[in-house]
Amino acid sequence: MMHYIGIDIGSTCAKTVVLDPKQEIVLSFVLPTGWSSVDTAEEIRSRLCGAGYDPADNCCVSTGYGRVAVPYTQKAVTEITCHAKGAMLLHGSRDLTVIDIGGQDTKIIRVEDGQIKDFIMNDKCSAGTGRFLEVMANTLGLRPDDMCELARQGGGVSISSLCTVFAESEVISLIGRGEKKENIAFAVVDSIVKKVASQAKRLEDDSLVCLTGGLCESDYIRTALGRQLRTEVKAVAQGRYAGAVGAALCAAEVTKKR
Repeated sequence: MMHYIGIDIGSTCAKTVVLDPKQEIVLSFVLPTGWSSVDTAEEIRSRLCGAGYDPADNCCVSTGYGRVAVPYTQKAVTEITCHAKGAMLLHGSRDLTVIDIGGQDTKIIRVEDGQIKDFIMNDKCSAGTGRFLEVMANTLGLRPDDMCELARQGGGVSISSLCTVFAESEVISLIGRGEKKENIAFAVVDSIVKKVASQAKRLEDDSLVCLTGGLCESDYIRTALGRQLRTEVKAVAQGRYAGAVGAALCAAEVTKKR
């Protein structure tokens, strides 16, 4: 039985999904990308073979930052296409706005009747991305997910700079003057959410809004983003795999064309 493999090698994490012919996820795993996407791709191949899904026997499509570094893939597809396709399957909707907060970029994709109508991609600055969150969490001596939870308890503080370097200086200054850690955490998350929301509002309409990428697992970020957009922002358990799911769907399409 043919299965469809989707590999999304991002700047920080590599996500892999295997779909069966019914478009159901039968395997998913995530690995740190590390310094070499080529090495990561080989580790993914080894894991797939160990689970009984050898890429040599199943159609495979890659996407993401390191998509060209996967030598055994049949095709490389852009992140915008894959994230849109993956989000549609995961959320069961052909009309939605996809917000993907990745490690180095943020993507907002507008989908109407199953087709991509517009998108915005912030890949010039790390503000509003997972990397920004990671840098600020390290400055506070916290893990990113712990900082997001701590932010729930804070308030009353803001970070004005949209540049990661200057924002980090602001955080250090807040620490130096004795500001409570939860208030600084709130300011960091609030800064990310406002940056993403300002981009998303340019594509905003009345359709379903969903959050994908690693930060979709943070209930606080999802809720805070919903407040800024004045609508409910949905997330699902496998949301961080949206790109890989979309790549696997592309693999199914490649097989049908053949």
